[in-house]
Amino acid sequence: MLLKRISKWCTKILLSPWLHRLIRFALGSVFVYSGFIKLMDPKAFAKAISQYDILPESLLAPFAIGLPALEFLAGLGLIFAVRGSLSIIFSLLIMFVIVLWYGVLNNLYIDCGCFSPEELKNHEGLWHAFYRDIVMIFAVVYLYVSHWIRSGSKAHLSLWTKTKPN
Repeated sequence: MLLKRISKWCTKILLSPWLHRLIRFALGSVFVYSGFIKLMDPKAFAKAISQYDILPESLLAPFAIGLPALEFLAGLGLIFAVRGSLSIIFSLLIMFVIVLWYGVLNNLYIDCGCFSPEELKNHEGLWHAFYRDIVMIFAVVYLYVSHWIRSGSKAHLSLWTKTKPN
């Protein structure tokens, strides 16, 4: 009986439209802030990117402006529930995790380039950024799943409730 109540309460909280909105707003705000900070100083961001030694020199400038612009716009899109924004943010996070993992595996002692040049300037900083991005990926997955469940899809019913035979 108690377990059933707890399960019902957890389902109610997890499927709450307010929790969905809060996570969507928080994740979108992180990307708006990150994109804005990098757009304010694209040279510093280009320097951070160059330390990974992944991109050719000729692509640093377009990437240092294009990526923050995409982050900023995708963050705004997520805040205002624009279709496709969550997919863009998910793709960016996957790319960030791969690049951070590359930095960790190669023992790079560099700024991760995540927010500002002053942040996360050592190897542990790359691990911190890596784990932070993994948490944000879980938030994106939550947003996908909660949207799918709340959209009225009949396929999810067997996962959350027992259906009564006709």
